[in-house]
Order: sequence, then structure tokens, then C-alpha cells
Amino acid sequence: MGDGRADPRRRVPRTDVLLADPRLATAAATLGRERVKAAVRQAQDRARRGEINPDEVRDAVLAALPPAVPRAVLNATGVLLHTNLGRAALSEAAVAAVVAAAGHTDVELDLGTGRRARRGRDALAALAAAVPGAEAVHVVNNGAAALVLAATALAADAEIVVSRGELVEIGDGFRLPDLLASTGARLREVGTTNRSTLADYAAAIGGRTGFVLKVHPSNFRVTGFTSSVPVRRLAGLGVPVVVDIGSGLLAPDPALPDEPDAASALAAGAGLVTASGDKLLGGPQAGLLLGDAGLVERLRRHPLARALRVDKLTLAALAATLGDPATPTRSALHADPAALRARTERLRDALAGEGRKGEVVPSVAVVGGGGAPGVELDSWALSLPERYASALRVGDPPVLGRVARGRLLLDLRCVPEHADERLRAAVLAVPEDD
Repeated sequence: MGDGRADPRRRVPRTDVLLADPRLATAAATLGRERVKAAVRQAQDRARRGEINPDEVRDAVLAALPPAVPRAVLNATGVLLHTNLGRAALSEAAVAAVVAAAGHTDVELDLGTGRRARRGRDALAALAAAVPGAEAVHVVNNGAAALVLAATALAADAEIVVSRGELVEIGDGFRLPDLLASTGARLREVGTTNRSTLADYAAAIGGRTGFVLKVHPSNFRVTGFTSSVPVRRLAGLGVPVVVDIGSGLLAPDPALPDEPDAASALAAGAGLVTASGDKLLGGPQAGLLLGDAGLVERLRRHPLARALRVDKLTLAALAATLGDPATPTRSALHADPAALRARTERLRDALAGEGRKGEVVPSVAVVGGGGAPGVELDSWALSLPERYASALRVGDPPVLGRVARGRLLLDLRCVPEHADERLRAAVLAVPEDD
């Protein structure tokens, strides 16, 4: 008989040894021990069948397991609010607030009195302070929810008067008319695709009108023979005006002169403004409602508000974001092109020292995320061969750039400066072309 000890199957690591590996122990803590154990058994069986070597079992287990958490990506696309990358990156202050709120927190308790307090009062106070023109504020779980709550509370079984040119389609095929109709409201469309007048609105208003809706077409532009009615003129029609500004800009920004903001809409007479928290505000996903105290209270007391309420982590991140003047989104929006060029040149030179050739080229960054359509931001990018794109995308850390005319462009506008070294290492980790 042969020596059984020579059988390679005897070298397959035991289950307990594999589960004690720090990397697998970490995975078990997040994915569950049974799920990791099942992956261990599958890899062991593969080794026993000779499909992999016994010393490859541990790596096979890790490869079979999904990431324990979403993978952090370096956004080198030049798109500030990349929807597929989660839109706004949270500030360090917001991240710290989320960590602090992960345990038990005073989200709905007054520690001084020991009594129940208004949920998320710190975030609400910060939002009210950021837009002093709002008599009252409320927060729900996203921008679409804010508009749905407004339509349900103010216009269920009534009419919403809206311009045909503002019945937009938002992400993933969701259309505003369908969203509003789902609340029980009836849409009273006025004007045409490219032109609406004050007379069109006035003729449509009657006893069944719940409110006039003004929607910013934040993900497209209509140019040429066009006209629309500003909020200040709609406010004189005698019914509430609800303005969906979309992008979440709370106050005017010189970098975005044509982007509507909450403060200006309220000053023009809007009764209610809805916006998103994870766009130009630079915070977590949330729906912001600001405006007339009576209208906001009707929304806050509506039964649907409970179903749309935000969790403690969102409230913590929102409060921290509102108190931070230099969020990653704002920093990227106002980044100095000369400084971006200098950073890109340093990256190019560092790679050249390792034998990797790249070029520094002009780039155009955009806001993205359904905000500021048509706005272009001067920027700079490192140009590399296109073959780097897929390798960087699946690397560690994943790096997402933009492919144009057969080249991969890495725009540093949305890459934090402290991550430049990680970006350099990621590029060097791509195997050189044979």
C-alpha cells in the first residue's frame, strides 16, 4: 500500500483552522458564521477533487464571499454627484456623527428633563438656521418622498397645477406624473413643453386646486423658444406654491448662478420648498421640506409622515453636514483648477519615476446627480491607456475614471488630496503591458 500521508487531500486545511484566520473571522462577524462555514466547505471540496491546491483553499473562500460592506471607491470621473457611486460623499464630521449615533442616542429624548423630545431636533434646528426664511422645516427619507408627502397631505382628491414642461422623468425610469398620481392627486397640466405663461396657470386654478407645483428640470435643459413663470409671479395666484428645487442648494452659490435655491424660492413667495440632502448640500440621502409653518405642520402630522421618517444615522449626518462649511461636495465644486493641475502633474511625475507614462490633459467636470445641467467646471486629468480602466475598477481600492477617445482620464477634482498616494499605488498595481 502507498503512503496515505502523501495524499494531497490530507493537506486540505481543517475547518476550525480556516475559521480562525483573521480575515475569515472578520467576514464571519459581518456575514454570519454559517455563511462563511459553507464557503469553507465548498473550497475544501474543490481541493479534495483536485480543482485547486490545498494551499489555495483560504484564498478561494475569500474570493467566494461577497464584500462585507460596500466598497469605498475613488471617484476620478470628474462627476461630483455620481448617482452610481452614492452621490454626495459625507464629510469627516458627518461620518463621525454617524459613528457616534450608531449606538444608543438621544435622538428622541431630552436628557435634561428625561422626557420625550422632538425627533431629530438638532438636525431640524440646523436646517432652520441654514435657511432663516423658512418658518418651519421637516425631513423625510429622500427627495421624492418629500414631494409625495406634500402631494398627499395638500392635494389628495384635489388638483395640482403644473406646467407640461416640468413633468420630468427622474432616475431609473420614475416619472413625476406617475409619482404624483399615486398620491390620489389629479394633475392639471398647463402650457406646452417649451412655453407656459401666468395666464395658463390662472385659467387652471379653481375650487379643486390643492397647490401650484413648480419643478426645476434639474437633469436637462430646454433652449430656444421657451418661457416659464417665476415663483414670485405664481405666488400671487392665491393658492400655495410648492417648489421642487431638486438639487438641494439651500442658498445662492456663485459657481452655480442659474441653479435655484431654497432661500431664494422662499423669498419669492413659495409656500413650500422640497429638496434632496445628498446632492449639492453634500449630506446623506434625505428629503428636505421648508416653508410656511402651517403647511409644514400639515405634512408633519399626516399619517404618511411616519412611514417616510428618517433614521437616527441620517439625522446625525444631516446635522453635521449643515454645520460643516467645507463638505467634500462643496470643496470639489470650488476646487481651484490651478491646484488640480499641480496635483495631477505631481501624480504624473511620481508614476513616471516608476516607469509608468501618463499625460496631464485639460478636463471638464460636471455636477451630476440631476443637478446643474449644462454647467461645466474646468479641471485637469491624468490620461492613461484605456486598458487601465477595467483593472483599476476591480483593484484595491477600486478607482473609477472616465474613458474618452480611447484613453482613461483620471480627474482629481473629486479625489481627496490625502488619497493621491493611494491612487498612485492603485495605478502601479496594474500589471504593465507586455
